[in-house]
Amino acid sequence: MKISVLGAGAFGTALAISLAGKGAVTLWARNPDHVAEMQATGMNMTRLPDVQLPVNLSLTGDIAHALVADVVLLSVPMQHLAGFLADHIPQGSTANLVACCKGFEVSTGRGPVTIIRDAAPRATAAILTGPSFAADIARGLPTALTLACASDAAGQMLQQALTTQNLRLYRTTDTQGAELGGALKNVVAIACGVAIGAGLGQSARAALMTRGFSEMTRLAQHLGADANTLAGLSGFGDLVLTCTSEQSRNYRLGLSLGAGNSFDHSTTVEGAATARAIVQMTRASGVDMPITQTVARLLDGTADVPTSMAALLSRPLKEE
Repeated sequence: MKISVLGAGAFGTALAISLAGKGAVTLWARNPDHVAEMQATGMNMTRLPDVQLPVNLSLTGDIAHALVADVVLLSVPMQHLAGFLADHIPQGSTANLVACCKGFEVSTGRGPVTIIRDAAPRATAAILTGPSFAADIARGLPTALTLACASDAAGQMLQQALTTQNLRLYRTTDTQGAELGGALKNVVAIACGVAIGAGLGQSARAALMTRGFSEMTRLAQHLGADANTLAGLSGFGDLVLTCTSEQSRNYRLGLSLGAGNSFDHSTTVEGAATARAIVQMTRASGVDMPITQTVARLLDGTADVPTSMAALLSRPLKEE
């Protein structure tokens, strides 16, 4: 089975490395200079330094060549996914397209699977999500992820194709729940980073993680997703990892906000866009999303950290 990974960032490269342990894999990079550098050094120096690329990992800048595959993994930034598909994937495509990004499109509120379905209605749309850092996957460390596909038969095929020696995939047909878990946990991670950066302590972070998970589940159920999906790897599992490690860009952004430090805004932080998208999505729904709303206000500069944290702690008392 031919597998291609589109996008040579850290995560796309890590997936390609892991998958190459089973057979030949093609990794496509947008920048020809990046392709040439990887071919010359045998490493992705800008994204995963010190990790050797396998010999059966084919590198290309030719998108047409990369698309000749049975399974195509889309490891491109969430906010660019729709444009990427419009530019490169024919509307009549019947390919197996697997999104490897998390979040919601700010302009439309769509998740990755919906964007794929809109761009290529005849294609099989799936999402690969869950608690994972690219460096762990690339170094062969054990990682478990969720593979969500509405067709269980297609999901079983993809599960077999994409499971590797160090990458174990669990299957679900609840694509919406998987999308929501992977997106919303990034927002909670920003809030947790704010708490730690502001010196509020580990107990405050634990409280934000717990109430954040409740918030995630509440929205998922309102939108018709299965609460059990949120309790799995794509929700709770990813939440635990992202809210507790400085490897997480979302958590690091929160740390900077909490401490009043500058942050490199060229770094892609999907939780920032997701917070804004979810606030827009829930404005008229009545779904209570206090943590998400707080993060959005902090990011927009319409609230400060002390006032925001105090507001969360002074919300009306109620049963858990």
